[in-house]
Amino acid sequence: MASQAPYVQASPVRCFYHPGYFFPLPDEHPFPMDKFRRAEAMIRAAAPQGVEILPVEPCPEDDLRRVHSADYLEKIRTNTLDALESFKLGLPCGEELLTRARLEVAGTLAAMHAALAEGFACNLAGGTHHAFPGRGEGYCVLNDVAIAVRHLQSTQPEQRIAIIDTDAHQGNANHAIFAQDERVFTYSIHVGKNYPSQKVPGSLDVPLPRYVAGAEYLDQLKATLAPAMETFDPSLVFWIAGADPHVNDRFGQMCLQDADFLRRDQHVLDVLKKRRWPTVLLYGGGYNRDREHTARLHADSVLRGAGAARSWWKVKRGRRQKNGTGKAKAYENGKS
Repeated sequence: MASQAPYVQASPVRCFYHPGYFFPLPDEHPFPMDKFRRAEAMIRAAAPQGVEILPVEPCPEDDLRRVHSADYLEKIRTNTLDALESFKLGLPCGEELLTRARLEVAGTLAAMHAALAEGFACNLAGGTHHAFPGRGEGYCVLNDVAIAVRHLQSTQPEQRIAIIDTDAHQGNANHAIFAQDERVFTYSIHVGKNYPSQKVPGSLDVPLPRYVAGAEYLDQLKATLAPAMETFDPSLVFWIAGADPHVNDRFGQMCLQDADFLRRDQHVLDVLKKRRWPTVLLYGGGYNRDREHTARLHADSVLRGAGAARSWWKVKRGRRQKNGTGKAKAYENGKS
């Protein structure tokens, strides 16, 4: 049985961010790349005392190769994907895109170590659950969660890790990567007949009908998440929240209203609170035509998580060290 985090009340929750999470795309591109800086500004303005936003540096390529093939990484770097691979990924490749993805992975690695030390942390990006070892899909270049899990397992193989995915789309790559790993539990609640067309069985899939209303979504979430988590009893949780279940999302094919997001987040947080499992919160997808609204949905999930976590866990800052720039040394290179 996994042990509870011994925390009762927290100092500011660590959130990791880099301006390089933004990558320039044509105005007509459906991926709202500016949501990262918009949401970061909202979080910074709304909770100056409740969160601490820290920078990251690109993670070492050795970490990338824990999950991704050298051939795939080189194709991204040199923009040599074939036409079908490029279409499935949906982003223009090159060194700049790879650097942006490495920053995103670094944020998740840093948040993972912070969560293990302090109970709860966020990457103000991440949740790229369609990135397979040898290919990217659905705007997902590198699989940040899978890389973080493999990084942790390299030194702490006994860790039991749960991935809670409430994004509107099945986390197919995470399911595939961890299909044979009994130390990792993958939970995904998503539209059953939507992207990705080819689903990969996970530990627990909760497929829902297209255009599901908030009430039915929440009923299914409440019926399935807590029993699964209690049975698996993880020592670490990655929560890919997702903003794309919103009724106005162009790709999600769900009909959740803003109030349903509040109830969704509250339920997930209540499940986590019961056993105080260390948790990393990640954005996941979000493609609302109102890009400000997409950013707001992401920011609200972070603010709810940070607010709730500060009442569950006491952050042990005695382990923290800073260098002259104020960056937490323990997290610079994904080190605990």
